[in-house]
Amino acid sequence: MAGPVGLAARRGSARGVVISDDWPGYSLDLFTYPQHYYGDLEYVLIPHGIIVDRTERLAKDITQDIGDNDIVVLCVLKGGYKFCADLVEHIKNLSRNSERFISMKVDFVRLKSYHPGCVGPYFALRHWRKRRRPQRDGEGSGELVPEESQGSGMRGRRNLQNDKSMEDMQIMGEDDLSDLRGKNVLIVEDIIGTGRTMKALLNNIEKCEPKMIKVASLLVKRTSQPDGFRPDYYGFEIPDIFVVGYALDYNEHFRDLNHICVINDQGKAKYRV
Repeated sequence: MAGPVGLAARRGSARGVVISDDWPGYSLDLFTYPQHYYGDLEYVLIPHGIIVDRTERLAKDITQDIGDNDIVVLCVLKGGYKFCADLVEHIKNLSRNSERFISMKVDFVRLKSYHPGCVGPYFALRHWRKRRRPQRDGEGSGELVPEESQGSGMRGRRNLQNDKSMEDMQIMGEDDLSDLRGKNVLIVEDIIGTGRTMKALLNNIEKCEPKMIKVASLLVKRTSQPDGFRPDYYGFEIPDIFVVGYALDYNEHFRDLNHICVINDQGKAKYRV
């Protein structure tokens, strides 16, 4: 069977795998996934193994471009944490086995969409530090653990059946990012649609006068209202469909799904709020 994707022939580092609009996806019967999601998914769009391989290649591209520079990795929560953790681990492995050592510091930000009709402000950008998760023997694992990794985040909050992102976003707390001045910053995001959210974040970070800013996103969605933004690195370009899995959620569900899948109407009705 022919594959779903073709490598985009684009100049520079902004190259990704393109999944066509008419790609029917993979049958769920070909893969294992949590039983509590049986009947809630339409098909597998991107299997976990392909995500892992593509992330490793992105790490190689980033390592080659950044060279020996120290970088601050800014992970956008919540959906970006798994992609960020895997990407950072690949970069560390490449750096460990290469003459080009890259020192990385990992911070977290959280963006929140808001509905203009709601009463009261939403705290829309918050800042986390990397912390070490204690082990049984008292040592730390050093893995990426956001200070707040659970709860009902407002970023990407959906209306109606909760599968449409709100158009407006408020950003607050940018003073917390002042330590990015003069630093090389790599923003890691899960998915970029119109690009307006990322542009708003970039505008705030640029006020802190970093030395360099690069953006890596696992997914780029082809939308009907693009804003002309393309990340420096991205894994896959996908159709304008609602996807879940690999930490991408639908009302906090499906984060434990390893594959990236398309949710069906039954799943939307089951988990809507």
